[in-house]
This record gives sequence, C-alpha cells and structure tokens, in this order.
Amino acid sequence: MVKYYGHPSRAAWNVSLWINNDEGLYNLAREAIRRTKTRRQAAEYMLTALKECGIERTPDGYRYSITTIRNAMVGYERGR
Repeated sequence: MVKYYGHPSRAAWNVSLWINNDEGLYNLAREAIRRTKTRRQAAEYMLTALKECGIERTPDGYRYSITTIRNAMVGYERGR
C-alpha cells in the first residue's frame, strides 16, 4: 500500500490537515473522543456534527468520512 505523507491516502492526509490545523475542527474532534468509547464512534460523532452544519467536504474538496476522520484522530488521547 502506498502511503501519502504517512497517511493511507491523499484524502486522509487532507482531512487530517484540516482537522489538526483548524481550531474549531480540532476542538470538535477532541470532544468526540471524550464523549465516545472508540475512535470509530468518535469519527461517527464528528461526521454527524459536520453534516448537521452542512459541511461534507474540506475547503479543498475532499470528503469527510468515518475513515478519513478516524485516521486524523490517531494519537489523540482520552480524558480531560
């Protein structure tokens, strides 16, 4: 499998850049981690919140998905 800057795909890399470099998205991701038990549930929580705000793609046009969001959350810790 070819990696893109350490991510499984260009889409995963792009979504990770946005989530980890936008304060609002980052805070939403951290909240999702705190409120759920698994990374998949956290990604589902975040995806639902984004869709409720009418956001389905990054400003560059890459689609937010459970998989790309979950990949962006690698390394996030629970707590606080």
